[in-house]
Parts: sequence; structure tokens; C-alpha cells
Amino acid sequence: MEEEQAPEDAPVTDGRDPAEVVTGMVAHVLDVAATWTAWDGEPVPSEDRVYTPHKAIRRVADHLLDHLAELEARLAGEEPEPDHWHASATTTPADLAPFTDQDLDEARSRLVRLSRMWSQRLGALTPEQLDRSPGRGWTFRQLAFHLKGSTYYADAVGRLPKGEAR
Repeated sequence: MEEEQAPEDAPVTDGRDPAEVVTGMVAHVLDVAATWTAWDGEPVPSEDRVYTPHKAIRRVADHLLDHLAELEARLAGEEPEPDHWHASATTTPADLAPFTDQDLDEARSRLVRLSRMWSQRLGALTPEQLDRSPGRGWTFRQLAFHLKGSTYYADAVGRLPKGEAR
């Protein structure tokens, strides 16, 4: 889970359906990832970190899962379980593996399912529940808009031209 944020750090929301914000983010990530089978194996520097296709998918999935666990715990009236992800600071040996067509299929299955879980959960909440969620932390609408920032991981790797390695 993210560290508790000051109100001025809360994600900006707008009139869009928060479920569509999450599903749109996942659609963008998978659209970019569809080009990664051309990846040449060199990690891509971005700010003070490096990214690879596997690391980008891992980070998006972890982010979706982490905040979904937070949402569910808060709805149940419990404190969210603190996360122990190594996040972007760590690049694992698995992150450096070639990104194959099978990896893309796995990423699609994983991220589409997580996105659907978010869509179903957010769709079951009333507007008041979205904007006045229980417990400490951002509202559930703000969480959804925060997740939109997960496109960063895919965009850090970037879109690779078909048939050309980076």
C-alpha cells in the first residue's frame, strides 16, 4: 500500500467512471506490451530505475492487487495489510527474461482479470461509497485514478516497432 498521503497529494479525479479509468489503463498497458516480443533484452533506463517488459507487467499487476486488497480490507472495516513488494527498486532475474508471445498471453490473462475485478467492485459501490470510503486513505474513486498512473511502467519500456529490437 502507498504511504498515507497528504490531501494535496490525492489523485485528481474527474467525471469519468472510475472502473473505466482502470480498464482503460490496463488496455493501454496491454496495447504497448503487444510490441514487446521485439525487445532486445536491454533494460530501459527511466529516471533512477530501469524497466523491462516483465518488470512493467509485474509492477502493474502488483499495483492493481495491492490497492484492491486495500479497498477490500477497508470495506470490511479492517486495516489493510502492509505490502512488502520490492517495487521498482528491484530488477529480478525473471524481469530480464525474453518477453515471448506466451508471456504476452499470460500478461493479458492476468491484467484483464485484475481489471475486471476492479470494474466489478467499483461498479457495485454507490457514488457515496466511492467518494466517502471508510478508513484512512484516499477515496476509492481516488484509488482508481491513482492506478491510471500505472501506465508509467509500460510507457517506460515504450512501444517497440514490429520486427525491430530496441
